[in-house]
Amino acid sequence: MRYLNEVLASRELLANLTLREIRGQYKRTIFGQLWSLVNPLASMLVYTLVFAFILRVTPPPGDPSGLNIFPVWLLCGLLPWAFFANVVQQGMGSILANAGLVQKVYFSRIVLPLSKVGSVGYNWLFEMGVLVVVIVICGGFVWPFLPLVVVTMVLLAMFAAGLALMLAVANVHFRDTQYFVSIILQIWMYLTPIIYPISLVEVQSAKVGGLFGTDITVLDIYRANPLERFVAVFRQLLYDNRWPNPDDFLLCVIWALVALVIGVLVFRRSEKGLAEAL
Repeated sequence: MRYLNEVLASRELLANLTLREIRGQYKRTIFGQLWSLVNPLASMLVYTLVFAFILRVTPPPGDPSGLNIFPVWLLCGLLPWAFFANVVQQGMGSILANAGLVQKVYFSRIVLPLSKVGSVGYNWLFEMGVLVVVIVICGGFVWPFLPLVVVTMVLLAMFAAGLALMLAVANVHFRDTQYFVSIILQIWMYLTPIIYPISLVEVQSAKVGGLFGTDITVLDIYRANPLERFVAVFRQLLYDNRWPNPDDFLLCVIWALVALVIGVLVFRRSEKGLAEAL
């Protein structure tokens, strides 16, 4: 409770750091906030060309929305992933990037990685708003599900924040962490059904059957990936226009709470030694 009060007392600093990140990101640019759309749109074009036109990957149409547009289906998973990856990478380096401030002034250090969650989340909110407009133009009926979309966005932010807090501490003590995590994120993305449907994994898993004489299948291990559940929920809400699978949503809640609690506990125990370690 004492630590929570310290964090709450630093809320003004957290807000100022977040606003500084937001204002400085696109300062002196002509297109401003529109630049946040460039990277996901460029990735969408490349993945659509390779997977939809060359490899002929065909995800099932939205049920019951009837949407059958690969770029829209792709963005429903790509935007959440981009947010998650950016929060983890930027939050992980936030302590090192503010080493001078950490060594000179005492404040609740947790606001540094959390400010990255806020600034990246601001861009993500803008991107998701544009995606919702596109879905509506394409004939989707997403309005009733928007409150739950926002809740799922908050859950993913909690999950990403928890990992960022743990990695921020690790990166101070072991500078190799940032390079190792960069590689892990690349592998993690391709192990998550973002640019291909999970039905492809289901087919191969059925062919292999149980592993090592057990009932555990490749699909069971694959679905242990937290981001697979988050992507599934976002697509069910945005692309399919239906309520999410209760098991998927419940697991998203569990992953978010567990990651955030562990992240805060790890950060709290290591916070006092961060200035000396820098």
